Amino acid sequence: MEVVIVPDADAAGELIAGAMAGLLARRPDALLGVATGSTPLPVYRALAARVRAGGVDVSRARVCQLDEYVGLPAGHPESYRSTVLREVVAPLGLTEESFLGPDGEADDLPAACADYDRALAEAGGVDLQLLGIGSDGHIGFNEPCSSLASRTRIKTLTRRTREDNSRFFGSVDEVPQHVITQGIGTILDARHVVLLATGAGKAEAVALAVEGPLAASVPASALQLHPHATVVVDEAAAAGLARADYFRDTYAAKPKWQGL
Repeated sequence: MEVVIVPDADAAGELIAGAMAGLLARRPDALLGVATGSTPLPVYRALAARVRAGGVDVSRARVCQLDEYVGLPAGHPESYRSTVLREVVAPLGLTEESFLGPDGEADDLPAACADYDRALAEAGGVDLQLLGIGSDGHIGFNEPCSSLASRTRIKTLTRRTREDNSRFFGSVDEVPQHVITQGIGTILDARHVVLLATGAGKAEAVALAVEGPLAASVPASALQLHPHATVVVDEAAAAGLARADYFRDTYAAKPKWQGL
């Protein structure tokens, strides 16, 4: 696991957008796994700016969803499908044909979960999966004590996660109780996993995920098992890292040709 500490969220966005642009230069039809929420927005803004400037060709790029609320209509503004189309697909100038996501309205939800895992595999697998991290250490909607081998499935959200997400709704009671999420095992299938965390509120979770033991109680710690996992944090989110100086030194000494 590589840990990169940057000054702020904008610097993180530029760094990760650069990695995505480099990937698309090597593989124009790359499948990019995207996360929702406020944390990854600087990444999408930075990548869209590169596209507008002609610095990266995304005409063959594909985008896939990490998770989806169960029961929200696809056109609901807070469905993750709507969010990804609004914040990623449209700004990049892509079409819905480039987009893959699970069906949160399916009559047979377990079948929809299996179908999504199969669709990702048939698409050639995720080339780069962007993740956020919850204040309790969850990734996707894999809450604490999720199986580290889990596949795409239905999960019940904790009260804490629903409270964290209530800022996007009128109240916590409007946040759905269930979601479809890529499982931890599904996430680990991606060729490159990039976790982005910003702000002091994520410092404890980052420290446990990076420096703590591998534990289902901290789902993000599963990234310790991945052969190409990158954790990008701003100074505030890095505050709990005991080895922060080591991470700074190793990244500063890294050969530029290696990239992220």
